[in-house]
This record gives sequence, structure tokens and C-alpha cells, in this order.
Amino acid sequence: MPPIVVVTHARVLVKNLATIIEEGTGHILNITPKEEKRIRRPQEVNISLPYFHGKDNVEAYLNWEMKVEQLFTCHHISEERKVPLATLSFQGYSLYWWTSLIRERRIHGDPPVEYWNDLKSALRKRHIPSYYERELMLQRLGQGSMSVKEYRQQMELLLLRVGLRYEERTNISRFLSSLNIEVRDKVELFPYMDLDELVQIFIRVEQKLKRKPSSKNPTSYSCTKKNQPPSVRSTTF
Repeated sequence: MPPIVVVTHARVLVKNLATIIEEGTGHILNITPKEEKRIRRPQEVNISLPYFHGKDNVEAYLNWEMKVEQLFTCHHISEERKVPLATLSFQGYSLYWWTSLIRERRIHGDPPVEYWNDLKSALRKRHIPSYYERELMLQRLGQGSMSVKEYRQQMELLLLRVGLRYEERTNISRFLSSLNIEVRDKVELFPYMDLDELVQIFIRVEQKLKRKPSSKNPTSYSCTKKNQPPSVRSTTF
């Protein structure tokens, strides 16, 4: 083959190769779609998760779970890396539990735990008792010394921590029943559309109560949803 033809063919080949590589087709290099996906995948950062020791402490587990999910989201961790990363943080009893779970699933022919949601479900089943939701609602949901705004945030946080979802009317009923009497008694029949609007009404009333000195006949406000009977007033002693 004449030298000029060889050079021409070489230039065309290089040009075509550059175009193919730039477009990411991978045909000339005989790259399979799976290999191409792996090559083109952006490099994931290495992260260190907080250790989890698996003690019988619901709060410790929920704090660990929330922190892990925050790190997964922040660093864009792919689904296939979540379970290996999470289980690397197991220490002590949690490591023993994980090893036992793998062995039992293998013995019974069950598929391995490959997804974070499946691992989280298994962990919640192990570390969150079935009665925890009931105790959480009965014992912890109360305004106490918190402001109305702080109490609303605390209620939402508790519900989110245990993954509970309720209808709007249920949340409103729970919110009202756990408010301090001195705040709740100042509001009875005032119309509202949803929980957010109801909270704003209570915040305004609370602010007025803080600004004004106490009197024998404080101003009463009314708050209720339409077509609902007024709530029963409580007597403060």
C-alpha cells in the first residue's frame, strides 16, 4: 500500500476513534454496556459512618439511622454501596447480629440483603419494640415548658423518627390534646383550615399572653374547624 494511503487511513482511524470515545459508544474498544457504565460512573467518595454497637437503646439506633441517611444523601452514595458501608460500621453485638442474619438467610434460601431499605427494616424490627409507638405518643408528646412552635417541631420530629404518618385530623387532635391548658383554654372556636394555620393561631395567642400581664378576666379566643362542636373548657386551679 502506498505511504500516502497508509497515512490517510491512519488519520481517518484516529479521527473516528476520537469521535467514538468522545461520544461514549465504546464500539471500537469492544466495551460492553455494563463495562461502559462502570467506566463512565463518577468516582464515589469514601465516607466514614458512625459506629453502631447494637445496644437495646431505641434512641441510639434512631440517631444512628438518621445520621447514616444524611451522609448517604450528602455524598450521593449509590444503592449498591449503602448496605456494605452501613454494615462496616457494625461493632460488637450488631456485628454478631448481622453475621447471624446472613447465615440464617443463606440456610433458608432467602435472598441476601442488598438494599438499604431492607436492611433498615430488619434493624427496626430488631431495635424498635412494637409498643414503642404507643409509649412515644402517651409519654413524650406534651408541650411542657416548650413554646408552641418548639412543641410542634418536637411532635414532627418524634413522628419522623419512628416513620409514622397520620391523617391531618389525627395530627390536629394529637396536637390539641397535648398543649398546655393555659394556652389551649384561650382558643376555642376560631376557624382554621389545617394544622399549620392552627399552629399560627396558637403562636399569636401565646405571644400576646407573654406580652400582657395576667388579669382576672383574660381575653378568650375561639378556634375550631367548621361543623365541629366546641371543645370542653377545663378549669384551672
